[in-house]
Amino acid sequence: MTEKIPTRAVPLLYKVYRQVFPEVHKELKYWKKEAHAIPNEELRSQATASIEAKTFHCEGGGIYSLLANENWKQAVRFIVAYQTISDYLDNLCDRSTSMDPKDFRRLHEAMTDALTPSNSTRDYYEFREDKDDGGYLKSLVKTCQTVLRHSDHYNIAHTHIKKLGCLYNDLQVYKHVREDERVPRLKQWFEDHRSGCPQLEWYEFSASTGSTLGIFCLVSYTLGGGMTEKLAEDIERSYFPYMQGLHILLDYYIDQDEDAREGDLNFCSYYEDGERMKDRFIYFVNQTHQSIKELPHRHFHEMIHEGLVGMYLADQKVKYLFQAKGFVKSMLKASGNKAKFFYINSKVYNRIRDGLS
Repeated sequence: MTEKIPTRAVPLLYKVYRQVFPEVHKELKYWKKEAHAIPNEELRSQATASIEAKTFHCEGGGIYSLLANENWKQAVRFIVAYQTISDYLDNLCDRSTSMDPKDFRRLHEAMTDALTPSNSTRDYYEFREDKDDGGYLKSLVKTCQTVLRHSDHYNIAHTHIKKLGCLYNDLQVYKHVREDERVPRLKQWFEDHRSGCPQLEWYEFSASTGSTLGIFCLVSYTLGGGMTEKLAEDIERSYFPYMQGLHILLDYYIDQDEDAREGDLNFCSYYEDGERMKDRFIYFVNQTHQSIKELPHRHFHEMIHEGLVGMYLADQKVKYLFQAKGFVKSMLKASGNKAKFFYINSKVYNRIRDGLS
């Protein structure tokens, strides 16, 4: 099992570019076709936009499929379908014709059902006017369920996966309600969980719940046949809050200008200044490094960690951010040489991809 999972950067990237990304794009091509067939104009617009603008979410998540060994294609199928649900619902809520928390909660029950093979699908659009998606969302849910249903050890990890999934759903509800209600709801939610994360600010806790990486890691190990109760506990503890928090804080960092223009909530805006934000990001880098040390295939998880830093900081949106040059330099220094390697590699990949599009 161990020798099949890359532990060095070059073999990892070889598998990612030659194996994982082509399979991810194959799955996305299918869902893009399905999205274009959605009858309702608003739902069709948001579904297609979520795939076109957020392909890199599925690409990044797809790397975890390497933990599934010979079942890696099934892992990619789950990851792409689940991440597509996430991105689609995020678009529906961000650009919503509704501000009803009941609507957001019902929509995100699709993600709960996707993680629970025994659940029946339901009317996820019950509390909104736009309803007819031609079965698109239910099809995504059923695809996830089918993959998980064929995993012999999924029940071992389900409690931990469900916990991360429920935290994610709560975040999506609280951060998309009326603007004057968002921060009070998020702060109260943090107070309910503060004892488990006393070292975090409310907006850092919120960011830590907004990542799907822990779920992808748990599912991929499950499909690879290596899941135990101890491993499930170790992954949850290692990924939440720090690895997931680093992931989403970086995501918010590169979207600061865009979110300011659109009036969207951005957790980076709650740091008192740029220096404090940089210090806390470096804190998350250091804590992530410590938290994944005890995991099997430690070097794989370290590369994911360093790859996140390199990939996000290589995004073209970064160069337009205030004082970005110093921030990038400090983050790469704190993250290590592999982060610099992934940073340079991501810049090259982005140029090639943009040139072909």
